[in-house]
Amino acid sequence: MGSETSGADVWTGEDGEEVVRLRRWRGTWPKDDPHANFKSDVVGYGLLDPLLTLRGMSRNLDIPVGAIARYVLARWATGGSGGLLEIGPVMVHRLWEPVARAESAGTDEERLAAYHQLRQMLSWLKLPLDNPDLYPPQAEDRVTDGRTASGRAAD
Repeated sequence: MGSETSGADVWTGEDGEEVVRLRRWRGTWPKDDPHANFKSDVVGYGLLDPLLTLRGMSRNLDIPVGAIARYVLARWATGGSGGLLEIGPVMVHRLWEPVARAESAGTDEERLAAYHQLRQMLSWLKLPLDNPDLYPPQAEDRVTDGRTASGRAAD
């Protein structure tokens, strides 16, 4: 399959910190691989040199390249859990329900119905983002005598 997973890419440096080797990967995978899109992205993005950007950021921000690389990796790697925290487990289950129902039915008609239901749910969630004046200001945002309920001066 061309897959190479080796512990040789991570080791412990003299200072006790882990060191990661950045490598390009040109693996192969079967057509029905459920992770084919991700693997294709790994190959495609592997053609780029992320150190060009990281070095520029390091120079401009006065932050070590390794610290920025650690931040980028940690932020990306925890993106799923961060998204779950933002949207909440209840909403994740609500959004997943039409998909599960459609996959259980296994028909294109049910999948299309699930798409329409998800589109409606997402448009409802997105409504206040598109129309910020839709809802009245919350108590902490209301202005009385030039100050908000939290005591800060109104703009």
